[in-house]
Amino acid sequence: MIGDITEAKECQRKDPMDLFRSGQVVKICAPMVRYSKLAFRTLVRKYSCDLCYTPMIVAADFVRSAKARDSEFTTNKGDHPLIVQFAAKEAQVLCDAARIVCPFADGIDLNCGCPQRWAMAEGYGACLINKPELVKDMVRHVQNQIDNPKFSVSIKIRIHEDLKRTVDLCQKAEAAGVSWITVHGRSIEERHQPVHYDAIKTIKQSMSIPVVANGDIKTLKDAENVHQLTEADGIMVARGLLANPAMFAGYEETPFKCIQDWVDIALEHGTPFTCFHHHLMYMMERITSKQEKKVFNVLSSTSAVLDYLNDHYGV
Repeated sequence: MIGDITEAKECQRKDPMDLFRSGQVVKICAPMVRYSKLAFRTLVRKYSCDLCYTPMIVAADFVRSAKARDSEFTTNKGDHPLIVQFAAKEAQVLCDAARIVCPFADGIDLNCGCPQRWAMAEGYGACLINKPELVKDMVRHVQNQIDNPKFSVSIKIRIHEDLKRTVDLCQKAEAAGVSWITVHGRSIEERHQPVHYDAIKTIKQSMSIPVVANGDIKTLKDAENVHQLTEADGIMVARGLLANPAMFAGYEETPFKCIQDWVDIALEHGTPFTCFHHHLMYMMERITSKQEKKVFNVLSSTSAVLDYLNDHYGV
């Protein structure tokens, strides 16, 4: 399950809440299916990312199956502060999953925002925003059963059409002891429509715990603008970091140093070829011509990719 398990256990525990107490806007790498794994987290941490999430893990599978634990969760001593995001619909299952990762991570996050059909059909993700009592119960259970006071319990949500319902959900979660709330400023039905940053601001003004803004943040300038618009305590980025893992460090586009770092980290971690290649395709999107993309995107082995990078960019 865990790369260098004893090493990870002995590492300096971090309290994620210290980031929010610092008074600086917390820069966060979002949970991304397939992408926000250990190697990529290692990369973005080199470029001013303060806090990283794992991809969403289905808690019931994680608790039930050692195979799921081995494939879904790897970490090491440099991978902190780290939040493990779970999909869950039962308080005790979430607690059991939290107990397994507690020695190796700094907190868990309950996914209440995934709008994918399979998740909703299973009772996971965004359908939980319509079950505030269940969310409250799950948060309270984990807070009561994990005896490490520095272990955070957060939730990530989407908004309702009727914002009063979202504020009510957030206030119930706050009363149950949630550490912070991340708000993706779209409803379940909305995919590419503009993000409702005004809604995030309303939620922020209704809470006394930290609120993180998420949605359509592609550059450091966007992050600063969204902070101004929402007054959020943190900014969470997904696709913007895929396209430019160095964005939090102020780079407008992915620097070649970052591409070199990704190659080194990915090879060191034994990253599967498809994942290694896809990350490079995202990173080089803005810096390669259409013709170059045609060639690069169909390369089919690590050695072919390394030769291409060396021949064209000296990486």
